[in-house]
Amino acid sequence: MDFTQEVLQGPLLELWDTIVAYLPNLLGAILVFLVGVVVAHILRTVVVKVIKLLRVDALAKKLEITSQFERAGLRLHIGGLLGWIVKWFFIIIALIAATDILGWDQVTDYLSQVVLFIPNVIIAVIILLAGILLGNFVQNVVKSSVEAAKLESADFLSGVAKWAILVFTFMAALVQLDIAPELIRVLFTGLVAMLALAGGLAFGLGGKDHAHKFLNRLKKDISSEK
Repeated sequence: MDFTQEVLQGPLLELWDTIVAYLPNLLGAILVFLVGVVVAHILRTVVVKVIKLLRVDALAKKLEITSQFERAGLRLHIGGLLGWIVKWFFIIIALIAATDILGWDQVTDYLSQVVLFIPNVIIAVIILLAGILLGNFVQNVVKSSVEAAKLESADFLSGVAKWAILVFTFMAALVQLDIAPELIRVLFTGLVAMLALAGGLAFGLGGKDHAHKFLNRLKKDISSEK
């Protein structure tokens, strides 16, 4: 009986000592994480209020950026989006600190990579917003110019200009997120080649009569000079 008690008592005491030694780290990690979550929610609220005071969402609606997302079935709330990004950024930071206290190196490294990727997400969002703004601006300029020149297909030409910018913007955002960059580059090259070929064919087929007249006139002028 004494031998059995000694055999069981030794491992149990070692396990208890391990738990007691690890307990401060566990409590410290939980405390750090909870503080980080509280700070993250406070900063999210601050960001949303600051964006609301700056009337950024009203500006986005005025510039027709919000309507573009609504057509795609998405409701854009810039304050809420930035607040969400800030909240999760600091929650992940708190998780990194907690896992570092616990000595979970692999989890810490993974979360660190996630934090480093967040700026790419922010830049991609900015690229999309800037592309939508530029697309709307170019659409209005092209439409006004074509209508002022009293040419046909103002809506078609302005729409093509706008969607060309939106497509290039979407590709740029995907490249920024490092999502299939090689495939995006191939598609971008193919799209440019397709537009160039389509433009060349349109000009060649549509303008061949004018080109023929111009060459005949040039030939007559050269002959008269002789």
